[in-house]
Amino acid sequence: MAQILVVEDDRAIAELVQLYLRREGHDVLIVDNGATALRRLEAEPTAVDLVVLDLMLPGLDGRGVCRRLRATSDVPVIMLTALDDDRDKIEGLELGADDYLTKPFNPQELVVRVRAVLRRATRPAPPSATPTRQVELGNLQIDLDARRVLVAGEEVTLRTKEFDLLTAFANSAGIVLSRDQLLERVWGGEFDGDTRTVDVHVSRLRDNLASAGSGIEIETVRSVGYRLAVRS
Repeated sequence: MAQILVVEDDRAIAELVQLYLRREGHDVLIVDNGATALRRLEAEPTAVDLVVLDLMLPGLDGRGVCRRLRATSDVPVIMLTALDDDRDKIEGLELGADDYLTKPFNPQELVVRVRAVLRRATRPAPPSATPTRQVELGNLQIDLDARRVLVAGEEVTLRTKEFDLLTAFANSAGIVLSRDQLLERVWGGEFDGDTRTVDVHVSRLRDNLASAGSGIEIETVRSVGYRLAVRS
């Protein structure tokens, strides 16, 4: 059972979501505005396992909520939007949402997506008794067990999916990985979003690596995918 916060000002939609998620065995709390949601999450930062967040909220909208939430938390977010526009979907992913659904949606599809996002978020950590696994590429060091990235000894903060992407690239350095391969390795086979999700996260990872002066480049291979290269 997970603790799920539904942030939705349309009461009928919120109660429908609550009904289906409770049938799945989850504990569901509804709030109808972004400010209340943030107060709840800031007061009890570990009490919520997943947020279902409407994009179009009164006052502080879903964009603002997601932006402020991602400054302090990696809690999974599934964004709901009434706008069937690629720009809005991409913006949601850039802000740190893990998945999105366009209204109107089948509540059972939301249940399946919640199940998949929670499964990815609760993957068991490697046993602490095993030796530390590390990957070194130039001045970049990846501690796979501690999920830390260092550049010239300085820690670089990456979000969960950015770290997983970097690990996938590092394990196949110099090899072109297709977007479908990256979706499979990072998001898992149950993810049925489109490949633009990969593009958004790769772009963010590139920016973080460049800002840290890592000398690591993720090259775009036209019509195929991406490849990691180490520059001297």
